[in-house]
Amino acid sequence: MKRRNFLKNGFTVAASTATLGSAFASTVVNSPAAGTAEKTFKCNYGPHDGMFANHAGKDFIDQIKFMYDQGFRSIEDNGLLKRTKEEQDKIGATLAKLGMTMGVFVVDGGDNWKVSLTTGKQEFKDNFVKTCKACVELAKRVNAKWMTVVPGFFERNIPIGIQTANVVDALRRGSEIFEPNGLIMVLEPLSDVPDLFMRTSDQTYELCKAVNSPSCKILYDIYHMQRNEGNIISNIDRCWEEIAYFQIGDNPGRKEPTTGEINYKNIFKHVYDKGYRGVWGMEHGISKPGKEGEIALIKAYREVDTF
Repeated sequence: MKRRNFLKNGFTVAASTATLGSAFASTVVNSPAAGTAEKTFKCNYGPHDGMFANHAGKDFIDQIKFMYDQGFRSIEDNGLLKRTKEEQDKIGATLAKLGMTMGVFVVDGGDNWKVSLTTGKQEFKDNFVKTCKACVELAKRVNAKWMTVVPGFFERNIPIGIQTANVVDALRRGSEIFEPNGLIMVLEPLSDVPDLFMRTSDQTYELCKAVNSPSCKILYDIYHMQRNEGNIISNIDRCWEEIAYFQIGDNPGRKEPTTGEINYKNIFKHVYDKGYRGVWGMEHGISKPGKEGEIALIKAYREVDTF
């Protein structure tokens, strides 16, 4: 990657001359409206609210504009369902004006980890269905396509086969709502706590096959899957036909690529070569504080995006 071409308008770049035998770049962002980056990223990365607050301020709309100026063409917003309708409409209008894509938001009908679909309780299933219907209306306002679903906690007093059947039954109900609207719920296996029911890609693959709907697919979060199972590229290949969405985070630390052990450049190239052109959700923190950390984050993505 040519560092002098890192960002044309949003940053001021200073480099030593070639006669000194070395080159370096120091970057300073001027303003959220500084101008469009020299080029978009090869992969479609999606930042989230707060990721560039030190440069763009706390207003999410200003942050989205800043993201666009730096070459990003998507966003994520897990808490979108909990925003006011006015906020949702503003986000949708801003994305439409900039030609950006809305990534995932969470199908959140409460504490969706503890209110578990594994139990088979009708009240939980009814709440899930109600929330799915609300998500359809929200998706129309922001032109979204994908919604994250987490089935909840493992129930130790219920046999695993019964739990699996309960989850499949609920997910089929969700698919009946999403499928006519061309929407996709993406199931995310997680590593946050060991009590979660859905933890591996092969288990999630099995659930998708059982539901048997184009509206029930896998959200493959590389950070979580590195922690729970490893063997990332091989497992992506095994589950490929059921994967509809990816998220990013290095391990250990769950920060931007290049800060941990995961070879993101190889993963991005492999998935890109397989034909994926969807969103890569930037579901991670930042390794350094302040504006310096935000600049380092963008540089890290420029580095791993060159393949």
